[in-house]
Amino acid sequence: MSLEIRIAASADAPAACQVLRRSITECCIADHNNDPVILDAWLGNKNTQTVASWFESPTNFSLVAVENGSVVGVALLTAAGKLALCYLLPEARHKGAGKALLSRIEAQAASWGVKALQLHSTASGEDFFARQGYIRSGNVRSPYGVDTVFFWKQLGAESCPPEAGRKRFCGCGSA
Repeated sequence: MSLEIRIAASADAPAACQVLRRSITECCIADHNNDPVILDAWLGNKNTQTVASWFESPTNFSLVAVENGSVVGVALLTAAGKLALCYLLPEARHKGAGKALLSRIEAQAASWGVKALQLHSTASGEDFFARQGYIRSGNVRSPYGVDTVFFWKQLGAESCPPEAGRKRFCGCGSA
C-alpha cells in the first residue's frame, strides 16, 4: 500500500465527496438504519461545491488520504479545534489511513495552540476514536437525526495526571 496524507485541494473535492457519501451510506448503516429521511439530511451538503468550499476556507485545515493515486479518506479540522470530518472509503478501513489522518490533524491542532480536540462520532466510528485516546463525554443528537457521541482529547496529554482524564478539557499539560 502506498499511502500519502496531504493537504486537500479544491480539485480533490469530487473524490472527497465520493468518500464522504460512500462512507456514510455503506459504513454508517448502524447510525442511519437505511432511513431515507436521515440519509437525505446527512448527505444533503455532501456535494462537490460544498466540499470544495470547506477545503478553500481559511479557517479549516483539510486533508486527504491518497492510496495508489486515489483519494480514499478525508479529514477536516476547524480553527475552533473541532474534527468536523474523518471518513474513509469502506475498502480503505483498517489499513492505517484513519490513524494517519487523525495524527496529522492532531499535529495541526497542536501547532495552532488548540489544547483539546473535540468531535461528534457516529456509533460506527466510536470504537476507533476511543482506541486513539479520545474520551467519551456524552451523547448529542445531530441536526440530521443521528445520535452521536461527543469525544474530546487533551493534546499534549502526556503531562496530565491520570485523574485529569476525567475532567472535561483539563488545563494541565499544555503542549
